[in-house]
Amino acid sequence: MKGVLLVNLGSPDSTNPKDVKKYLDEFLMDPRVIDVPFWFRSFLVRGIILNTRPKKSAEAYQRIWWEEGSPLIVISERLQKKIQKKTTIPVALAMRYG
Repeated sequence: MKGVLLVNLGSPDSTNPKDVKKYLDEFLMDPRVIDVPFWFRSFLVRGIILNTRPKKSAEAYQRIWWEEGSPLIVISERLQKKIQKKTTIPVALAMRYG
């Protein structure tokens, strides 16, 4: 079976600091994102970043967030639908984080 898979990084579920914190944890704890030993990545992300960045990052997301949701997700879904209309093969969308 053939198909098209559109893949992107992902986005928090909302601009709520709790959702942003969850997203940052999932994203930043990936060893391919921060390539250091687990113990140090855990200390850096969960000990420092997640205690300081979620509120500031949530405020930044609020400035760009659309009524429909995350711009990245909304635009990606629109692209998926447009491509799907042009072909008979399945077109799917996947986000790595969030």
